[in-house]
Formats: sequence, structure tokens, C-alpha cells
Amino acid sequence: MKTALLLQTLEQQLARLQTRIAPQATHATLSARFDRQLFRTRSTQMQAYLDEAQANFHELKHAVEQQKLPQVAWLAERLTAQLEAISRESEAWSLRVWDSASPGLRRWQRKRLETQDFERRLLEMKQQRQQQYQQAITLDDQQRLAREITAFDGRIARCQQALQEIERVLARMTR
Repeated sequence: MKTALLLQTLEQQLARLQTRIAPQATHATLSARFDRQLFRTRSTQMQAYLDEAQANFHELKHAVEQQKLPQVAWLAERLTAQLEAISRESEAWSLRVWDSASPGLRRWQRKRLETQDFERRLLEMKQQRQQQYQQAITLDDQQRLAREITAFDGRIARCQQALQEIERVLARMTR
């Protein structure tokens, strides 16, 4: 009877937390919200933490059904600690605006897409000039096109360096 009441209480807490964190469920942060010993997930979104807690709740129900008492005790304690941590974090969320990754992350992802598009257009223009170079008849046209192709090579190299830097920034932001 005690176990059934505990499971019901935990299920109700999970449901309340689900509705409470709904506005911030997919909001990512720059750093982990919780200790790695409390949550295994590497995500910084509240929904991922709640999903892990729900998975632990299902494991707890399964352990209760199979009457594995040491596992029940450990899972109940862990789940309670997780629910308390999620609850505290959801209450303190408004104080963590400085830790927001969402606007910056979107900006860097948009910058990556723009740079990739720019690289694609540069490659197309270079290819077009190479075709013109192969068909050029006069020496002046060949020299002019060779200079343009060299200039495109430099632009493409700088574009690729920028893409590498953007990827490094994105990797740091999503760690």
C-alpha cells in the first residue's frame, strides 16, 4: 500500500513538473544545469531532464512489480532527488537569462548557413570562370580569367576558415 501511494505521488509530481516546465522545456543553456551524477543526459534542455526522470519512474514501477527492493529504494531516492532538482531549476529559470544559448545558437547556425551558401556560390563562380578559361582564345582573356580564378581560390579558402571557426563556436555552445 505504501508503495502504491509513493508511485501515485511521484506520478503526480511528474505531471505537475511537465506542465510547469512547458514554457522552458526546449530552452537550451550554455552549461549543464545539473551534476552528471544526478542526470546522465548531456542535453541542457529541461525536457531531456524530465524525460530521464520519467524513464526512471517507469524503471521504478517495473522494479516494484518484480519486487526488487534494493533497486526500488535506489530508484525512488534518485527519482525524488531528480524531481526536486527539476523543480528548483524551474523556479530559478527566470534568473538564468544570462545563460541562454537559444538566441546566440540560432544566430551562429544562421551564420553557418549563410556562409555555406556563400561558399557554394563562390565554387559555382569559380567553376564558371574555369570553363570560360578553357574556352578563352586571347592571352588577355586567359590572364584575366586566371587572376579571377586565383581570387576565387582565396575567397573560398577564407570562407572555409570562417566555416571552421563557426563550427568550433557551435561545438562549444552545444557541449
